[in-house]
Amino acid sequence: MALTQAQKRHLRKLAHALKPVIIVGNAGVSPALVQELDTTLEHHELIKVRVNGEDRAARQAMIVELCDKSGGELVQTIGHIAVLYRRAEKPRLQLS
Repeated sequence: MALTQAQKRHLRKLAHALKPVIIVGNAGVSPALVQELDTTLEHHELIKVRVNGEDRAARQAMIVELCDKSGGELVQTIGHIAVLYRRAEKPRLQLS
């Protein structure tokens, strides 16, 4: 499901007050981290992820890998923080 620009804008507003709930450390994206990300996205739908990486390219590669493995959509990235969205089976957030 590709998000429209209006939907991304709405999700960015909702994510503004959120704190990162998943932190990717120097070990990178592990199977346990992907499992936790999957569970968290199913429960919250919209989350912030902090990606600790050496350079911008490494961080972006980890964010793309997280999106691919979790089935989530990237809403926004600012520095080390990425906002991910994945619609739950019983949606809690209303998108236009």
